[in-house]
Amino acid sequence: MSIDALLILELALLGLGAGFLAGLLGIGGGMVLVPFLTWMLGQRGVPAELAVKMAIATSMATIIFTSISSVRAHHKRGAVRWDIVQRLSPGIVIGSLIGSLGVFALLKGTVLAVVFALFVGFSATQMFLDKKPAPSRQMPGTAGQLGAGGVIGFVSGLVGAGGGFISVPFMTWCNVAIHNAVATSAALGFPIAVANVAGYVAAGFSLQNLPAGAFGYIWLPALGVIAACSVLMAPLGAKAAHALPVKKLKRLFASMLYLLAAYMLWKGLAG
Repeated sequence: MSIDALLILELALLGLGAGFLAGLLGIGGGMVLVPFLTWMLGQRGVPAELAVKMAIATSMATIIFTSISSVRAHHKRGAVRWDIVQRLSPGIVIGSLIGSLGVFALLKGTVLAVVFALFVGFSATQMFLDKKPAPSRQMPGTAGQLGAGGVIGFVSGLVGAGGGFISVPFMTWCNVAIHNAVATSAALGFPIAVANVAGYVAAGFSLQNLPAGAFGYIWLPALGVIAACSVLMAPLGAKAAHALPVKKLKRLFASMLYLLAAYMLWKGLAG
């Protein structure tokens, strides 16, 4: 598979769009990136089984870069709860490695496509209804946060997402203020991404049928172009959030997510 000018243009547009949406709506780019990367890889002759896995892994790798950009902005405002980051991170790393190095490698790409579709459908419904859990308790102790981190890391590793749709509701349910929960979730994206990417690379390192530019399950050309473009656009999206009707936009975006979820479900069931 050649890395041509058209591919670079497609990846750049995808990265710009994902970065802008991430800044505007506070969502991870994985829900957009995975379906489009699956389609792009499939158009270039990569089998569906492998295309889904590479799309998930590459989407996760971009979070390494976008989370750094995001957490710097949140940290300047003093919004990150670093005490929570420290307690959740060990479980996140363990759960991520179990998901990306173990279960991810064992499951078929078509099964992962169905899991992704269900996850995105759930996330879209959450976004459409704009429901937030009522604060009803405090953060659990060290063991409880280790377990919670494990679930966040494991699920993130299977779907290529940064975990925000799990960690933010969990923290707000535990009486963490919403702006602190969002900022802390951005900080948690880094250990989630690093641990999962390590697992994806190790799990796919010995595969023989990988396309050009692959490093394990990571598609390096897509990672480079998308990461550069999304980091550029995320601040513009965040700025636009103050001028645009974000609640209405979230519902519109949720409707689009249902279509993307349907596409991934079709890929999984057809395979």
